[in-house]
Amino acid sequence: MSEYIAPIRDMQFALNALAGLEQVSQLPGCEDATPDLVDAVLEEAAKFAEGVLSPLNWSGDREGASWADKSVTMPKGFKAAYKLFAESGWTAMQCEPAWGGQGLPKLVGAAVTEMWKSANHAFSLCPLLTTGAIEALALAGSDPLKKIFLEKMVSGEWTGTMNLTEPAAGSDLAAVRTRAEPQDDGSYKIFGQKIFITYGDHDMADNIVHLVLARTPTAPEGVKGISLFVVPKFLVNVDGSLGARNDAWCVSIEHKLGIHASPTAIMAFGDHGGASAYLVGEENRGLEYMFIMMNAARFGVGLEGVAVAERAYQRARDYARDRIQCTDIGVRGGPKVAIIAHPDVRRMLMCMKSQTEAMRALAYVVAAAHDTAIHHPDSDTRKSNQAFVDLMIPVVKGWSTEVGVEVASMGLQVHGGMGFIEETGAAQHFRDSRISTIYEGTTGIQANDLIGRKIAREGGATLTAVIGMMRALDADLAKQHGEHFVAIRRRFNLGVDALAKAGEWIVTTYSGDVRAASAGAVPFLRLFGIVAGGWQMARAALIAQGRIDAGDKDPFFAAKIVTARFFADHFLSQADGLQSTVTDGATGVMALPEAMF
Repeated sequence: MSEYIAPIRDMQFALNALAGLEQVSQLPGCEDATPDLVDAVLEEAAKFAEGVLSPLNWSGDREGASWADKSVTMPKGFKAAYKLFAESGWTAMQCEPAWGGQGLPKLVGAAVTEMWKSANHAFSLCPLLTTGAIEALALAGSDPLKKIFLEKMVSGEWTGTMNLTEPAAGSDLAAVRTRAEPQDDGSYKIFGQKIFITYGDHDMADNIVHLVLARTPTAPEGVKGISLFVVPKFLVNVDGSLGARNDAWCVSIEHKLGIHASPTAIMAFGDHGGASAYLVGEENRGLEYMFIMMNAARFGVGLEGVAVAERAYQRARDYARDRIQCTDIGVRGGPKVAIIAHPDVRRMLMCMKSQTEAMRALAYVVAAAHDTAIHHPDSDTRKSNQAFVDLMIPVVKGWSTEVGVEVASMGLQVHGGMGFIEETGAAQHFRDSRISTIYEGTTGIQANDLIGRKIAREGGATLTAVIGMMRALDADLAKQHGEHFVAIRRRFNLGVDALAKAGEWIVTTYSGDVRAASAGAVPFLRLFGIVAGGWQMARAALIAQGRIDAGDKDPFFAAKIVTARFFADHFLSQADGLQSTVTDGATGVMALPEAMF
């Protein structure tokens, strides 16, 4: 069974040529992210991912996390791996230096996070949730809360969770009923149950800092009445040492399709007198604060789509190179060949490779825009980049995870019958990936957020600006006359036209017929993802041609052009059909009465 190898060459290309690492490193607060340092970080991260995390992926899936007596025990090797992970400073990489962090840009963090997720999806979820909790506390927490919790979380000694969902609430956070009762000393007691809490309990860290949504006695109904609280597993003494066990218990863990080594907890708060809790920020602003974590997590989950696609591609490619079956097509009586010689296997591998590179490029470009939105000295530049990030987060999350599942499934297909056998490892990628389209908001939720909050609400202004950026690429594409570029240009321009037409339809339709617009939301998200991915692939092809013209003979660059051509022919070609589905497909969605289903 092959192990994961970090695709550093393609990561470096996406970081430097497409996302503009050099420009990011010139932003205030990002000066340490020099090319030499980033290359060193990538090399060390690759060693950790390949040497520590990847070997635990299979065994962790087989053993799984176990629960007994309200406590979770992680699979063999996970506790030691996490200890080394924290001691190596990986939890601190993107965090503020004021709390012991290294302050590296999100762009660098995106590449490193992709490695963790490719190497060991289940393990990667613990630092993902901790990073989000750190960000929420750093932006919304009081100074006393920051002083108590942030340094330990940044160091990795303590981990963090996000507690939203309840048995009767699901994605409808207005239905949250966990209650918070104020105490005389200014703290609160929490009572209620939360479900689907990733790493709600484990034995890898000394303490777990739960961020919990709850209602105070005077809270208004609906989402406007939700507050956010810190509920530590162990209370913290005045001197910073750990105190008594809090009344926050894992009463069960879920038995899941995949990510078996990641404990998904049912958490009970307050069954024995109330869980001690501390208000984050102001009362009734909890959902606003939680969305700090949510947006960070949505981007991270989008990287899971990239990561599983890369891992599934590597495994399928290696199998196709080794598996000997049948003679080469069109050759009678010849020797049997590796299946990578067969055209349909080549087609599947190119589908996997091209989509993975497109998703990676788009995610890294969005990460760079996030860094610019945070650190750029000009307020208008910060504002425009933040608008771009807000628009693209549901695309990165929704499109990348849907494609990640498809690529993992295609990896099974490359293996043939052996893909359905657990021992090859291909099935685990498919099982692990399936949750990514669901948690942190399903694809439908991402799509409705995209067309409603991110497009219709502002009359399509940011979408129009992004389409303008896409169209600006045509002048450079027109200068290239080779066969590949002629095809790329034609497909890309048709794709942009389709996106523009669908976007205009969303803007004009949403206010008058929101149900029709919503019926086309997921096809629109897919259309947007394909065209945005094609945008980055076209940019990559132009940059690669420039390097070739300058005398660079590295075959990497020629492969970039061919891969961009394949993406154009096989995925940008879908844009017209998707646009038609968006604008014409609502009638069939809503026409049947419920009794006919």
